[in-house]
Amino acid sequence: MVPNESKGRVAMNRVALITGAARRVGAAIAHTLHTAGFNIVLHYRTSAEAAHALCETLEAARPDSAITLEADLLNLESLPILVEQATTAWGRLDCLINNASTFYQTPLAQATLAQWDDLIGTNVRAPYFLSQAAAPWLRSTQGCIVNIVDIYAERPLTGHSIYGIGKAGLVMLTKALAQELGPLVRVNAVAPGIVLWPEQPISESYKTYLLARTTLGRAGSTLEVAQAVRFLVQDATYTSGHVLTVDGGRSVGH
Repeated sequence: MVPNESKGRVAMNRVALITGAARRVGAAIAHTLHTAGFNIVLHYRTSAEAAHALCETLEAARPDSAITLEADLLNLESLPILVEQATTAWGRLDCLINNASTFYQTPLAQATLAQWDDLIGTNVRAPYFLSQAAAPWLRSTQGCIVNIVDIYAERPLTGHSIYGIGKAGLVMLTKALAQELGPLVRVNAVAPGIVLWPEQPISESYKTYLLARTTLGRAGSTLEVAQAVRFLVQDATYTSGHVLTVDGGRSVGH
């Protein structure tokens, strides 16, 4: 289905599809854009309980404003289906937030093809083909895409080479699609620094070391990342192809 074939209700509110929206940064983006008046499509893969709980919270604040959709982003056939389901809800799509990501160590000596396919698949391949499927809808609303990248797209993180390659690819995807989808669709990215500690345990001494390398001397918050996304979506109307770094000064730290 393409935009001019949409049937049924059409939302007055703008609609945002957020991948990996159930937890962590994705959930913060969902809350922030919902507060700004967006209807929210919450994508999840395995975090069904968290996604449904978040949806209930958003619905309680404003009825008929949020839905959940499950999809495996590594399955290419599911990506256009996800966009079709998202646009069926309210008959429009104004914003695609490519937030879903996979992160874990892949030391060169032990890295596998399966790890390559997983990390490249979630961090760059899925955003590319989701953007392809969403593009006609975004053109019709003069909408936008925001990709969640990482400061490690620019400076390698030891032992995480495949992840860094994937995020670097997502930075280039941001710039390439800004050129290809303009002038109707803006495409930007947000590059967080230390916002949430990895789910894999790390030592307190290493946390202290990382924080000392920021100019602000502290970790950020998911809200601060979400506010950057909201800025690019709502206010940065003459900005495209840009990567907004939210890293507490880590990029210029020692």
